[in-house]
Amino acid sequence: MVTLAEVAQHAGVSASTVSYVLSGKRSISATTRRRVEQSIRELGYHPNAGARALASNRSNIIALVVPLRTDMYVPVMMEIAMAVVTTARTHGYDILLLTGEEGPDVVRRVAGSGLADAMILMDVELDDERLPLLRETDRPSVLVGLPSDTAGMTCVDLDFTATGALCVEHLAKLGHRDIAVIGEASAVYERHTGFAERTLDGIRSRSRELGVRVLHRPCEGGYDAVALTLARIFDERPGTTGLVLQNEAAVGPLLTLLRQQGRAVPEDVSVVAVCPDQVAVQAPVRLTSVAIPAQEMGRSAVEHLVAKLEGHGGDEIALLAPELVVRASTGPAPV
Repeated sequence: MVTLAEVAQHAGVSASTVSYVLSGKRSISATTRRRVEQSIRELGYHPNAGARALASNRSNIIALVVPLRTDMYVPVMMEIAMAVVTTARTHGYDILLLTGEEGPDVVRRVAGSGLADAMILMDVELDDERLPLLRETDRPSVLVGLPSDTAGMTCVDLDFTATGALCVEHLAKLGHRDIAVIGEASAVYERHTGFAERTLDGIRSRSRELGVRVLHRPCEGGYDAVALTLARIFDERPGTTGLVLQNEAAVGPLLTLLRQQGRAVPEDVSVVAVCPDQVAVQAPVRLTSVAIPAQEMGRSAVEHLVAKLEGHGGDEIALLAPELVVRASTGPAPV
């Protein structure tokens, strides 16, 4: 088993310096801290959790609040969660995963019990009822998502407003003037979940600027729900030639239904998706898409939180720029 003294020798510092890096009791230069952290990783050093907690008056645990709902695409949530777990371990923190739909009660429980030193919250709503309690507690926190009021908050997210605008720009450049959005389940919009609302805002705003007509329809996912949604779209807007899809569960059913209806992709209908790359490239037609950078979001959330715990991180809004990858599902609008 690697000892603290061996880490100190490897990093070329004193044992007390390694101890201060681990405990955060004294200010250590960024260069020295990075050298010590590198040695910890290379040697595989694992400090005694009980001793470290007693010395630092910390639990060395981060609470990750992930309400798992049936209307959300769980694989993306879990990919973010795994990135949080692996990044936290490189900084000597363990993760307490809280998956219940407890609302403000979960913040109250973590803050009042000493269960964790800090919190990362996911599934953020525009007017999230957990935020007033977060602002009152002395526990550092980071949101994976963007509420309407970001005052006193640190937030990490994909820039979903820019994502929506990018999807419309791509279709408009190809000549599409009637676009439909197949969105998340109705409950996601009823909760005013940030990512879905912001994507829609970006789509609508850029569409107005470009003179593109947009029809938005929520969709529960699954074959029957997608069939009903698609029928409504073409009944209300028969001239629709472009689809923006923000519902991973609808990808397979949508492409199957378009094929059954004799609508070729992209010759008759172009499809742009907001989804993980894996979903886009494994679809029956490789989808033009904006990827969800789940791992980067998870890593960034932990890095911002650790900076706060170490006393040198402030409130910040970190939005990741979207990137659209053109594949086989988009082409010029039919004449």
